[in-house]
Amino acid sequence: MDGPGDPGARPHAREPQGPPVWQSSRPGSIYDYIRVASFSLGPDGRIDQWSERAEQMLGIPARYALGKDPVAAFVPSELRETGRRKVSEILDGREWTGLVPYRRNEDGPADGLAEIYVMPSRNEEGERAAVCVVVDVRALRGIETDLAASQAVFGQSPMGFTLFGTDLKLLRVNERFATVFGGPASKYRGCTPYDFLPRPEAERMTVALRRVLDTGEPVTEMQLVGAVPGEDERRRWSISLYRLHGASGRPIGVAALAADVTGRRRAEREAANARRNLALLNEAGARIGNSLDLETTARTLLDVAVPQFCDLASVDLYQGLLSGDEAPPGTSDGSAELRRVAFASAVSDAPLAGGPCCESQDAPGPVAVGAVHRYPFNSPCAGALRTARAQIIPGRESDDGPGMGAVVHSTLAVPMVARDTVVGLVQFSRTKGSEPFGERDTALAVELAARAAVCIDNARLYRREHERALILQRSLLPPGDPEAAGLDIACRYLPGTTATEVGGDWFDVIELPGHRTALVVGDVMGRGLRAAVAMGELRTAVRTLALLDLEPAEVLSALDEIARGLGGGGDGRAKGRGARGRSGTAASAPEPRRSARTADLSEVYLATCVYAVYDPVTRRATFANAGHLPPVLVEEGEDALLLDVPPGMPLGVGGEPFEEIEVELPDGALLALYTDGLVESREHPLDEGLQAFRRALSGADRPLEDACDHVLSALDTSHGEDDIALLMARVHGLPKDAVGDWSLAPEARSVARARELARDQLTDWGLQDLVDTTELLVSELVTNALRHGHGEIRLRLLLDRTLVCEVWDADLAQPRRRRARDTDEGGRGLQLVGLLSEGWGSRRTPRGKTVWFELALPDGESTAIDPTEALLSLF
Repeated sequence: MDGPGDPGARPHAREPQGPPVWQSSRPGSIYDYIRVASFSLGPDGRIDQWSERAEQMLGIPARYALGKDPVAAFVPSELRETGRRKVSEILDGREWTGLVPYRRNEDGPADGLAEIYVMPSRNEEGERAAVCVVVDVRALRGIETDLAASQAVFGQSPMGFTLFGTDLKLLRVNERFATVFGGPASKYRGCTPYDFLPRPEAERMTVALRRVLDTGEPVTEMQLVGAVPGEDERRRWSISLYRLHGASGRPIGVAALAADVTGRRRAEREAANARRNLALLNEAGARIGNSLDLETTARTLLDVAVPQFCDLASVDLYQGLLSGDEAPPGTSDGSAELRRVAFASAVSDAPLAGGPCCESQDAPGPVAVGAVHRYPFNSPCAGALRTARAQIIPGRESDDGPGMGAVVHSTLAVPMVARDTVVGLVQFSRTKGSEPFGERDTALAVELAARAAVCIDNARLYRREHERALILQRSLLPPGDPEAAGLDIACRYLPGTTATEVGGDWFDVIELPGHRTALVVGDVMGRGLRAAVAMGELRTAVRTLALLDLEPAEVLSALDEIARGLGGGGDGRAKGRGARGRSGTAASAPEPRRSARTADLSEVYLATCVYAVYDPVTRRATFANAGHLPPVLVEEGEDALLLDVPPGMPLGVGGEPFEEIEVELPDGALLALYTDGLVESREHPLDEGLQAFRRALSGADRPLEDACDHVLSALDTSHGEDDIALLMARVHGLPKDAVGDWSLAPEARSVARARELARDQLTDWGLQDLVDTTELLVSELVTNALRHGHGEIRLRLLLDRTLVCEVWDADLAQPRRRRARDTDEGGRGLQLVGLLSEGWGSRRTPRGKTVWFELALPDGESTAIDPTEALLSLF
């Protein structure tokens, strides 16, 4: 605190120095405010002198006032008696002071009030007279009110209020100022800023005062820092300065208002820290959790924290949880194994050897990223894991090792808790030169760790569920190299993204009786596990319907009903069908409202599908489509063409029948079925994708697997917007010499003829080992056709990977296998067929039915069932 005698505090002299001299007063004196006027009364009590100030103040010219009786001229009539008595007393030599109402107009009411000071006097002849001094009471009361208000404001202001004279010395300070700096207010009269502020701040204050006094421009919100007697904390004030003027406009000093903003400054600093923490949390919310990879999430947490929050940090996760366990042993007491998954530092490339929790009980030295370790049971880190509470741990200096010379002086060990389960530990450390961690820092660290813990736990749960869903979907897709008679098959499945390998696209290759093959490609709306489950249900339904050997359009119609039932629409359809009258129109009943969950399920079970059945004997394929993209056919030497298959409605919509077309597929032709993810993306419209697909398929004379790879490389398959399924088949059909086809008359001798034809054909094929069994089973089927059917009978033998025998007749009744009693003479034919064959069945045809059985080809190792023994086993 500088003393008052400091030479730097001497202001420039602005008032005359030395003894008083006879001179004119400057404008702006007190008389300019009070407005004093005067007049005099002669010995006769009349006005003999009238000042110009009286004329200005009272508004009465001298020519009207001189010679007038003041009582008769100015005093109201009801007060004139009293007025004359007072004038008489004054002329008798008595002084008088009082309030006198007066009127400006001679006949008007009293409209003014004056305070008059009357002093007896004598004229040259020695006669009694009077001198009167007049003050306008209203002006006087206004000055008194202003003074009182000024005194109240000055004295009662909660802010420090000071007045500096033109010499920059304090003229007056209020009690608030005196309370802050100590002592009575009178103590500071005549002081300069050097007497209560540190020298640097006093110099700034003096310069500001001079500038305000010279220019008249105010200074607002000037910040000054100083100490208050008896307090250790430095205080901060906000000072506002403005120049004061007299009535004439001349500067008479500078007023200063000072507000203590120490608390506000502290609040601003805390608010800035809160904004920084909030910005850090916002950044964490925006960045953490964008990946479903555990390590990536941990690294993102450290990228957010270092160096904005701390100087170095690390993340440890329980090894058992990373392996898929729910709660591995030792997590409750902190003794389970942890794996260091991430480390970040702004001061060193490796963990500092002096960190309080950097060393494990398994190996000395810092823990490297990827290492599995345990913390000692009594260590602070193990305690944080046990209690699930953050701990502030003081550090110690490192003696050697990486980062030597850098000191970790404060560490926050924060357990990562998600869903009431501790999944790991994150450590935030600060080195020498940074502020130590406080309560706010701990709260922020706990929030950061909690957010990361939830995201890491979500990633862990997703990884586990994703692996299960992936196993589910892979189990639903056909094997990598499906086989089919008369077809070479190649297929590809690509998920939308590597993070979501589960989707709703599917393809299937289904073997049908007669060496026919069903090719299926479908796409369930949506992605993820629910779409995969829907896909699995629909795929299972397709396989079941296909094995019933229905026509493609019938398969899609039945599948549409199944999809609508799975989507929650079955009740509505049943009611609709039940409400139909004889005219075939639905009754007008309001449709029941479906719940939100039912509506959501119906969207999931919307799907598109194309279903094709290929017959390698006729080399013809029958197609039916449910809202799917058309198949592509490439004949040798020709450009790829989109097959004109009626599009139909998607599965689950209902209401429209499905159509089918039959297309001849020559040997060497290439057939491609696919999902929209292959040809459609945001980068280009569907038409462009289809054109690119056709170009990639045209001239595809390369091997089928290479053709698949060529298509995927030629098209944009990395957009990640949708799953991709591609099924390609090259047609080669069954050779003519692999087919035996005969027509038989509906007569008894046709049974022997059928056995003879079968024996000769198998002999030509070199299948003598199957002759006896085939003759027996052919005999049974032809006999049944004669006994239960009518019309011409047809026998066909097909040789491919197995031997298939088919018998046609014109009867629509399907054969039914039954158990014959011991006393029955017949009824064991189909039992025998089932016993000796690899499989058998029947299917409808446009003009009747077909009963078939299948035999495995001899492999030289397995022994065929003896027909005689099989026949005897039925009795």
